[in-house]
Amino acid sequence: MFSIEVTPQDVAASRFAVSPLIETMHAQWVLDGRVEAGVHRQWVERWRGPYEKLKRRHPVLRATMAIAGNKGSDNVDFIAPPPTGTSVPFEVELAAMRATPLTLAHEEIASVLAGRPPVSEEVRDLLLGPDVVRLIADAYQVLWTEILARSWPRFHAVLERDVVQRAGRLATYGWAAALDDLSSQVRWHDDGHIEVGMGRRDKRHRLGGRGLLFLPSVFIASLGAYLEEAWPYALVYPARGIAAQPPGAGAGLAVLIGRTRARLLTELAAPATTTHLAALLGQSLGSTGGHVAALRGAGLISGTRTGRSVLYARTPLGDALVAGSLV
Repeated sequence: MFSIEVTPQDVAASRFAVSPLIETMHAQWVLDGRVEAGVHRQWVERWRGPYEKLKRRHPVLRATMAIAGNKGSDNVDFIAPPPTGTSVPFEVELAAMRATPLTLAHEEIASVLAGRPPVSEEVRDLLLGPDVVRLIADAYQVLWTEILARSWPRFHAVLERDVVQRAGRLATYGWAAALDDLSSQVRWHDDGHIEVGMGRRDKRHRLGGRGLLFLPSVFIASLGAYLEEAWPYALVYPARGIAAQPPGAGAGLAVLIGRTRARLLTELAAPATTTHLAALLGQSLGSTGGHVAALRGAGLISGTRTGRSVLYARTPLGDALVAGSLV
């Protein structure tokens, strides 16, 4: 367990980001079985075969599992450089990885390997070889292009709507509201510190006006933290709404209001904009807007303006309908 001290200045300095490169790394953990598939079980079933073929073509993918992690010092930072925004292209982040000096890459890899169980000579030679940065970058580029990019519009919509809602909470209501439901491992204390219940470190960190980086993920189920100087202080956490499932073929809700509107109402377990909903449903913005208007007119959802966007959420009537209280 450790704590993070914050100041009033840290609210303004804190930021949220979405990283396609880091999500590619997290997706690899799920496809490789390091992380439970959970709600992604069908996605993993669809893509595990192609992923196994990629591992045969790019043996470094198997080797990277020996150094995978996202808990501060137990991490190889160059594989996942700190993200700078919510819409940075994968190619830009990959270019930053490719620019890593070989000496730095070897230093980070050797540090992590020193704290892990011994690896095979083949894996060690790959990870500490002269081409490791290029090999990992090439493998991640293929992993992104052939697998993750196919599902990225939906994943990005889930991540972005989490950012929009949580950033609005932080700016408007402060730390307690932003950290609410972020993770059961995180707790806000009114004396000005965040308690993080992970690891065995009884340590206090100070933001000192630098702010905290919030990084939602669709693939991880538990909290991760970066608390070393190589990265901004950051919390990696499960994004809200990834577990929303469309109603089944015979669901009463779909029969009552139509499959598309039932799916939309189900997705609004977590607030979203019309743009997010269009990406989640794979429909045009105009078509989605029509469904949103119909649900809003029926009193099943309501909208709240946040900056230049309108976030839609279910009303109590909408909650009751989805829960089956009215059907």
